[in-house]
Parts: sequence; structure tokens; C-alpha cells
Amino acid sequence: MVRFTGNTKRVKRITVTPGPPLSGRVFAGGAKNSVLKLMAACLLAEGTYVIENAPDINDVMIMAEMLRALGCEVMFGEEQLTIVSPPTAAMIPEAPYELVEKMRASIVVLGPLLARCGSARVSLPGGDDFGSRPIDIHLDGLAMMGARFVTTHGFIEATASDASGRLTGAHLVLEYPSHTATDNLLMAAAAAKGTTVIENAAREPEVADLAAMLISMGASITGAGTSRIVVEGADNLHATTHRVIPDRVVAATYLLAPALGGGSVTVADGHPEHMEMLIAKMRAMGMTVSFDGNGLHASSPGRLQAVDIATLPFPGVATDYKPFLVTALSVAEGVSIVSENLFEGRFRYIDELRRMGADIRTEGHHAVVRGVERLSGAPVKAPDIRAGAALVLGGLAGDGETIVAGVEHIERGYRDFVGTLASLGAQVAWT
Repeated sequence: MVRFTGNTKRVKRITVTPGPPLSGRVFAGGAKNSVLKLMAACLLAEGTYVIENAPDINDVMIMAEMLRALGCEVMFGEEQLTIVSPPTAAMIPEAPYELVEKMRASIVVLGPLLARCGSARVSLPGGDDFGSRPIDIHLDGLAMMGARFVTTHGFIEATASDASGRLTGAHLVLEYPSHTATDNLLMAAAAAKGTTVIENAAREPEVADLAAMLISMGASITGAGTSRIVVEGADNLHATTHRVIPDRVVAATYLLAPALGGGSVTVADGHPEHMEMLIAKMRAMGMTVSFDGNGLHASSPGRLQAVDIATLPFPGVATDYKPFLVTALSVAEGVSIVSENLFEGRFRYIDELRRMGADIRTEGHHAVVRGVERLSGAPVKAPDIRAGAALVLGGLAGDGETIVAGVEHIERGYRDFVGTLASLGAQVAWT
């Protein structure tokens, strides 16, 4: 993997015009929401780690900078990361503001740093603006394991209260099945003394992926992928090699592209068991979705039908899927109601869809989507990663030219998004 530089000389805009029906086969690549936690897990023990199928995206670069700031070496190969975690005495257990504020997922370094070093100082997180996403679940769980916290000057300062400087296993009941909190506590538990039970744990495939890596490092974990995870802390974790699971959100992006641009798309590394509820909704809309040895296939027969959708923790419809679904429903026949049950601020892209002629009204956590026959090309701005990708897809169903600004968000989660869409026949380009 060649290090991505962001190409600062390029104007950050994507231009889309309607074109022929889409056709082709693409790869989703490694999961962003998994690889960032796998990278953080490398903080748990000294040694050389290899993470295969690592996506070449900006968030991976940000996390690499974070690990370097903490004392690790990070090297990039072809779709592969090599991370050298130093001896504990050489680690710098402080996550600086200028890196944490770029990416909310950076909070996952707190658990492994605290478990390994006995102390950590981590800036309060930033990242995409979806509204309030407090980290109380992380801190409450770590406190049950013996951590003490002081928040001052925008930093969380944490110490392990045990005389040995280690966290201690505990019975944790999460107030909400937070994906990131489950990951953080899972990593901390892997290096803690004794047994940790995490009840109401997140069930996402990425949690199971992290658990698989921790097991290969010497941890004993059962129940990952269910709501009850049991972890026997290990005294001597060690470095390992691990392959990242495919990105189900990137897969969903390309599978829903025919809903806007027509035609058919195959995601060669798509895993239907990771997106069963989404596939059910796609079929309810009128799309054809199938799976065989060549991958996961999706096609659209023409104008789709309205459906109601509510975002829920896995195995429900993921909040990350919603911008693509809302955009597709904006040109479907009938009226859809889309309910956001996870993040109160995640309808902020709808004003941009309205600029493109979509008929959408929001009421609190709900959006009422009245399908129109076609969208209208317009200048719009991406407010976050998935909404940005959805606006580009919307341009496939818009009369005239759509110009999407703010696409630095898209580059945080997609490798060569423009090139991949172009390979499917989309009329899309950097301008």
C-alpha cells in the first residue's frame, strides 16, 4: 500500500453527471471500523504486528500518526500494515489533541494504553459531527475495572488504582451496546487481571474481528458477536498477524449505487451475513440481491418502491447505511419514513439533498421522504464520510451536473471512490 498524501494541489470537488446503467465488479477492501481498533490493539504488547487487507484511506493514516506519537513504528506495504510496538518503558501514553480531534475513533487507544502502561492521557475526541456522542460508557466500564479519571484542560487523565498498575476484571453491563465502547473495554480486558464479562455488548462483525485478533495474541475470549462477551485476561499477550474483514459499509455503498444509477454491481468480497437486514430492505425496495462464488450482486429493475427504515444496533440497519438509503428513497415511488435511533444529528445532509430537488421533511428523529422522479444536479457539500458518498450517488440520478465539495470527508473512508465508480461506468471525475 502506497502512502496516500491527500494530493493537496487537487481541488477538493467531485463532479457527477448521469450516464449509462452501472455494470462491473469491485472490492470493498478492509473495514475502516475494524482496522482502526486492530491498530489500537497493537499497543497491548511489544512486538511486530502485520495487519493484512488494510484499507488505503485517510483515517488509517491518522491512526498511524497516532501510534507513532505513542512510540510505535508504522510501515505501509501493499494493502498491509506493519506495526512495531515498543517496550512498555519506551511508550508515550499520551494521545495528542491535534490527532484525536481529527477522528473520534481515536478514543479506542485509551483502553489498551491504560491496560499496558497503568496510566494514559487522552484528548477528548473529535471526528464527524453527528451530534453528541458521549464517552461515558467507556469511562464507566474502565472505572469498574479499577481505573480512576480526572478530566482537565480537555484531556482525560487515567490511572489504574491497583498497586500493580493493572486493571482488574469486572462484570460490566453497558447502558447501550456501543460498538466503540465494546472494543475499548474488550482490549482493556484482554490485558487485565482475572475475568471480565461484558453484558449488552455490541454485536457488530467488527467486534468479532477484533476479538479474533486478540485471541491470536493470546487472550481467551468467548461470545464475541453476541451480547455477552467473556474475557480471561492474559499475563503475556504477544504480537500477531491478522487479516481485516471486508468493509460492509463500503460494500453497501456500491450495492446501492444501482438504485440511483441503474444497472448491476458485484462486490467481490461482500459478506451477506454482515448485512442481512440491509439486504432485506433493498429487496423490499424492488432491488435484486444475490450471492454466489463471485461475490454479492445487486441490480435495479428501474424505479424502486418506498419502504420504512429504522436504524438500530447490529443486526439492525446500521446508521452508516442510512444516507445511501435516504438518497435512493428520494427517487423511489411513494412515501418512506426513515427513523434515526442512534445519532440525533445525522440528518444534516438532507438540506443538500433538498438542493438537488429531493422532497424530504424532518421531524426530530424521523425523515419523511416523498419520492420524486429525478433529482436535479446542483452544487452540494459533504458533511461527513457516508453522506458525502451518498451525495455523489445522488448525482447519478440527477439531471445535469452535480458538484460535491467537502470530499476530504469521503477520502477518510473510501479508497479511490471516484476511480471505483468510474470503473462501473459512472460519469464521475475530480474537478
